Amino acid sequence: MTRTISILGSTGSVGKQALEVIDGLSEKFNVFALSAGRNIELLEQQITNYKPQVVSVATQKLAIELGRKIKNTEILWGQDGLKQIAGNSENDIVLIAVTGLNGLEPAISAIKNGIDIALANKETLVAAGNIVTRLSRENNTEIIPVDSEHSAIYQCIRRKDSSKINKIILTASGGPFRTSSIEEINNADIETTLAHPRWSMGDKITVDSATLMNKGLEVIEAHWLFGIDYNNIEVIIHPQSIVHGAVEFLDGSVISQIGLPSMHIPVQFALTYPEMFSGIKTNSFDLTEIAKLEFEKPDLKKFPCLELAYEAGKKGGTYPAVLNAVNEEAVYAFLQRKIKLTDIAQIVARVLDRHDVIENPSFDDILEVDKNSRELAVKKHLN
Repeated sequence: MTRTISILGSTGSVGKQALEVIDGLSEKFNVFALSAGRNIELLEQQITNYKPQVVSVATQKLAIELGRKIKNTEILWGQDGLKQIAGNSENDIVLIAVTGLNGLEPAISAIKNGIDIALANKETLVAAGNIVTRLSRENNTEIIPVDSEHSAIYQCIRRKDSSKINKIILTASGGPFRTSSIEEINNADIETTLAHPRWSMGDKITVDSATLMNKGLEVIEAHWLFGIDYNNIEVIIHPQSIVHGAVEFLDGSVISQIGLPSMHIPVQFALTYPEMFSGIKTNSFDLTEIAKLEFEKPDLKKFPCLELAYEAGKKGGTYPAVLNAVNEEAVYAFLQRKIKLTDIAQIVARVLDRHDVIENPSFDDILEVDKNSRELAVKKHLN
């Protein structure tokens, strides 16, 4: 049976890997729609290869430019374009791989129309986890995680009673500064920060991995995905990135998901769930070739962003939305060489301290808090 899919963020890292998965399972998928931000050159190639009915780009100007080059494909733009694609009843599943809060409205649009989502966008659940998960329950849709760690946990607990879980364990590679001193991190340049030892990702997420904010955001995401209390979500540094996640049950048994560090595996799992196919051929997993597996606790003095994320998650309400928004602006400032890497945590902490929380935010509240937090961060700390 063929599954109809739309990919939001098809020119990004996860989107491109999803299309590679589809290439290996071409008889299983029909691509209904693709979206890109501004990379219309690559999108044009993807249109030729996959022949979607609809595409969307960032702006009307880009849509007009693309329209001069392609025919027989509907071209949309902006947030409305993403929402129209995600909510179209042609879809069986929508992969949401756009960045930032750009993924929130399309996710809600798909869910409200009874369409399952494969979620590769942390911000959707970090900023609005309560809203999104409630809508998913009401509309009987699946939110299938694409992050390797959440995919691992999802695989470990599916078909099991979540009330029997004692804790879940999220692993982190530790990034480029796992063995560095606080002084070395304080003086880190952009090039060193972006030299991730295990994964090839976009600049923003690579910086987040270096500060462990990425893992903090994943803690908040895991709380909403699996309904687990923050005190029962543990982060462990695991530099080999072989164990992607584990679940400890009440009887003391532990189930883990292990495999080579390849995003193709969790992407394919999400797109084909609940079925499983051979798909892309990766190197066969051989435990004897792995010399050792190391595990250690994260150093919160070196990586305060992780602690900030736990605190924001536990406080709840609009605190996680503030955390996400300010961190994003601070990371961009670092990439523009305006601030030091260690300034990111300090700026996030300052804005969080000034925030007047909304305990049960609406969708509009979240958007307003996101906007105001960014403006405050830029005005007070990033200029």
